[in-house]
Amino acid sequence: MLPPFQPGDAESPLAPREAETLRHIAAGRTYSQTARRMGVSLHTIDTYLRRVRLKFGVTSKAELTRLAVALGL
Repeated sequence: MLPPFQPGDAESPLAPREAETLRHIAAGRTYSQTARRMGVSLHTIDTYLRRVRLKFGVTSKAELTRLAVALGL
């Protein structure tokens, strides 16, 4: 079970932009749609999600979605 972290909390393992990216992906948006909405490049989205995957040991988009739900995003 994951601890009840909130994005932006001092103890949160996610940076605010990582949390925002995860929220978009969990909402069903593509990497391209997420990049456009956040005003960043596809490479930046890939970097944010790579960091999230490393921090939580997830490997699939489904696991990212479950993580977002567990974190309350």
